[in-house]
Amino acid sequence: MRTEPSLYTVKAVLILDNDGERLYAKYYDGTYPSVKEQKAFEKNIFSKTHRTDSEIALLEGLTVVYKSNIDLFFYVIGSSQENEVIILERRDWKQLMH
Repeated sequence: MRTEPSLYTVKAVLILDNDGERLYAKYYDGTYPSVKEQKAFEKNIFSKTHRTDSEIALLEGLTVVYKSNIDLFFYVIGSSQENEVIILERRDWKQLMH
């Protein structure tokens, strides 16, 4: 089933420390309903992205846009149908964390 693009592009916002531990996590849908599933997803994302210089990844059928800054990793996750440029535009982290 194909879904139409919408303005609700962000599925989750994550901030992980340099060990991959959760400092902040906000999930906006039921893609990962339990904390156990969320933490497993976060561990997978961190293991695949913490040593790369890229800003975009496709993991577990999701578009992951990320940025690291000293010892923090910031992630914005959207569906695979979303344009990564639109997700990348979501640089106002404070707005996403409310």
